[in-house]
Amino acid sequence: MTNSRLLSIGLSIWLSCAAFTQQGETLPNTTALEWTGDLSARMVLGLHRMLDKKMEASVAGRPQYWKRDFSSREAYEGSVEPNRNRLNTIIGVVDERLAPRLERINSAGEPGFVAETDRYRVWAVRWQVLEGVDGEGLMLEPKGPAVAYVIALPDADQTPEQVAGLAEGIQPQSQFARRLAETGCVVVIPTLIDRSSDFSGNPKMHSDRSRETNMPHREWLYRQAYEMGRHLIGYEIQKVLALVDWFKKEHGDQAKVGVAGYGEGGLIALYAAALDRRIDASLVSGYLAPRERVAEEPIYRNVWTLLREFGDAETASLVLPRRLVIEHSPFPQVSGPPGAREGQRAAAAPGRIETPPTAAVRREFERIVAWQRKLPRPLQNGAKMVPDSVSAALVPFGSQESLSYFLEPLTKNPAHRTPDGVPAKDLRRGVDSAERQKRQVRQIENHVQQLLRISSYKRSEFFLEKVPYDSADRFAEAAKMYRKIFSEDVIGKVGDPMMPPNPRSRKIYDRPEWTGYEVVHDVWPDVFNWGILLLPKDLKPSEKRPVVVVQHGLEGVPRDVIESDVAGYRAYRAFGAQLADRGFIVYAPHNPYRGKDDFRRLQFKANPLGLSLFSFIVGQHRQLLDWLKTLPYVDGKRIAFYGLSYGGKTAMRVPAILEDYCLSICSGDFNEWIWKNVTNDWQNSYMFTNEYEMYEFNLGMTFNYAEMAYLIFPRPFMVERGHRDGVGVDEWVAHEYAKVRRLYDELGHGDRTEIEFFNGVHEIHGQGTFKFLHRHLNWPVR
Repeated sequence: MTNSRLLSIGLSIWLSCAAFTQQGETLPNTTALEWTGDLSARMVLGLHRMLDKKMEASVAGRPQYWKRDFSSREAYEGSVEPNRNRLNTIIGVVDERLAPRLERINSAGEPGFVAETDRYRVWAVRWQVLEGVDGEGLMLEPKGPAVAYVIALPDADQTPEQVAGLAEGIQPQSQFARRLAETGCVVVIPTLIDRSSDFSGNPKMHSDRSRETNMPHREWLYRQAYEMGRHLIGYEIQKVLALVDWFKKEHGDQAKVGVAGYGEGGLIALYAAALDRRIDASLVSGYLAPRERVAEEPIYRNVWTLLREFGDAETASLVLPRRLVIEHSPFPQVSGPPGAREGQRAAAAPGRIETPPTAAVRREFERIVAWQRKLPRPLQNGAKMVPDSVSAALVPFGSQESLSYFLEPLTKNPAHRTPDGVPAKDLRRGVDSAERQKRQVRQIENHVQQLLRISSYKRSEFFLEKVPYDSADRFAEAAKMYRKIFSEDVIGKVGDPMMPPNPRSRKIYDRPEWTGYEVVHDVWPDVFNWGILLLPKDLKPSEKRPVVVVQHGLEGVPRDVIESDVAGYRAYRAFGAQLADRGFIVYAPHNPYRGKDDFRRLQFKANPLGLSLFSFIVGQHRQLLDWLKTLPYVDGKRIAFYGLSYGGKTAMRVPAILEDYCLSICSGDFNEWIWKNVTNDWQNSYMFTNEYEMYEFNLGMTFNYAEMAYLIFPRPFMVERGHRDGVGVDEWVAHEYAKVRRLYDELGHGDRTEIEFFNGVHEIHGQGTFKFLHRHLNWPVR
């Protein structure tokens, strides 16, 4: 802590000791709290403001992650290789691809034959990518010698047949795959995962199809993959790079390879070229723009830590000095997810895609050019933009000028104009593009579900198998490194210095046994703590008592855990008030998971910055703990945490990071958490709900709830679980808790952990947990 912060806390302690009283309308040494209205909404709004500022400031912070050397091509490419490797990781390009193999799919009585013109033939093709994951689409093969090899990526809602001119839906001038084939290029057009929702669910679970959702296929797969350290973007890049592997195998390392894409295909083209230096030229249409408003886009574009190091310009800088054509065409218009049809759950996240102003795209492109100009002069013509003027009108995707620039480095005799050929006629009796889409969705889904099945072994390899297991002290010491990883790399740590707490209060309860004060503290600019402190009336001036921090769940507020006449009483049973009646000091903080989409969008502003909603909750609790320890009647070594539901989720994460919580009780949340998030064969999985903010990047390969409990060890830890609580299944909860129990037992502290099952639902039981608090906080039962 800074000297000023230490001075502030020390002064607060002195003043509290000198002037403690419970008789006023405010707590001693606090000013009057005069805020009115919904403080929960005010907190969420403040977090939005803080994150908006951080997103805008991210551009200025990125240079610290780059060590560019512009002295030569080799020096430059070597200097950005660490950035390339990090980009691989955050978009999930981490699985080894299978050996390259492409096959023509039987169709219309001939091996993969689809159509032909006087210049090229069209084949239906499939190529292997990962175990159980294939790419599938069309290949346009010239009848003469190939001049280059191109992967053409349509937007997610376009089919290979459309960009090849075999089906209606795209104007002839934008059928860029066909036009490239007419110049003599071999062109492969992959099928991308689309934005429809036909296969986003598991109808086999229920005959009434109630487990189908309105999530776009891209979101359906994103949710599963993100938790497992993968990403739909990464899977589609793997399909592109598998084609690059095949081209190089079949035609040699000297074969020129290009990748061109529009919309979602433009995104994949940009990232693929950034990651693989074997790609000689790339054309990105309808995608590049300032990325600082990515949180407004569909959730499947959310990438962990992206903006901390990469905007579109930084990603594009990994392509330099190779050819990169940025075509500013109208973006695919996405106004939100599909509406929920009858039988579907409305579980999809909001998000839209709109065409940005030309000036904004130009500014992002100029950032690329600024780096390009620092390269040696012969390397300064890689990046080009079409149209090459701020005032020029947008061009249709696949414009003549863009294709000409794109082809220049690929062909010895580049065509200045692509021929105006006639589209081929599809000779197949019928193209079932829906079945092809279904295959592509199910293959990625099955790959992620297989990762889920082996994830417990991966987590053990990551953590438990690498730390000393012969003594509690040695284990706890080694676990400090994992606490740092969890705090900084998984949850994300806010590095901003905290403000002095500046506490404000007002009395809101006067009960026979205790007095209650509403309290607000400053944390960071725009961000504050808010909660309710319950002080027993029999406190003696020199006495120090234990504190229980009691945490509400989703859409709750502090009063919910205290009052008996609130809607939440059935779940919380006023357990905060019950504990105050028992003589504990109680604090009920507000956590900002209230406001539905208003708070959920915080997660998608935070994630690209390497932060999460819990990054801020941890900071708020850090400030809370520091303030509580200044109060003369608080024993700072006996501050416990007890939360239900989302409060139980907090009980797993915050005490795992903040060791000042001397024990933790997780109620109504402890789970085989990774399974609950990722599985598609259980009706209460988050895959079927609109709680789309639950997903934490790569958690499945690092920290399940057992591993989080290992970070709490050797402090006391307890689980409270109702048999009929739909948040989990007893057998799965017991399975995950057994790992925790074994650790505590084998390291000599089995008496510090318990699980209590009770006949109930998603609620506070308050029997075994209260006994646990009394025992481990050394407070007598009254």
